[in-house]
Parts: sequence; structure tokens; C-alpha cells
Amino acid sequence: MKQLVVTVQGEAGLHARPAGVLVKKAGEFTSKITIEKEGKSIDAKRLLAILSLGAKKGDLITITADGADEDSAVVAIKEVIEANH
Repeated sequence: MKQLVVTVQGEAGLHARPAGVLVKKAGEFTSKITIEKEGKSIDAKRLLAILSLGAKKGDLITITADGADEDSAVVAIKEVIEANH
């Protein structure tokens, strides 16, 4: 299992467009990928789950990946979250 804590960078947070990009990127990996914010953990491969986090710019979130490609998965998801969409 691999974990990273990242800060949401996009001005509008994880709204529909960046959440869609995140789901697409997460779907490229076989590992189970979750995102946690303030104790709420969701499946990173589900759009509505990501939107339900209500992550805004400056929020800290934890990415966890567990599986064969966990190292590359957490790095890829981190890059999506930190990108300015």
C-alpha cells in the first residue's frame, strides 16, 4: 500500500471537469485507489464519489493505492489533483 498527502491546487477544487480527468486516470490502473478528506474515504474510480468530497483549493487529501501498480498510481493521481484545471 502506498499513500501520499496532497493539496488541491485548482481554483475551483475538484469540480466536474478535474474529477472526470481523475476518474479517467484512476481507471488506467489495476490498483484499488481511494481518496480521503477529513475522514471520508471514497473510490477514486467513481465520479460522483469524488464530487461528494467537496474538495476545494487548499484542502489536504490523502491518496491511497493498493495493488501491483500502486507506486505509479499515487504519483499519477497526485499530478492530476495538483494540476490547475
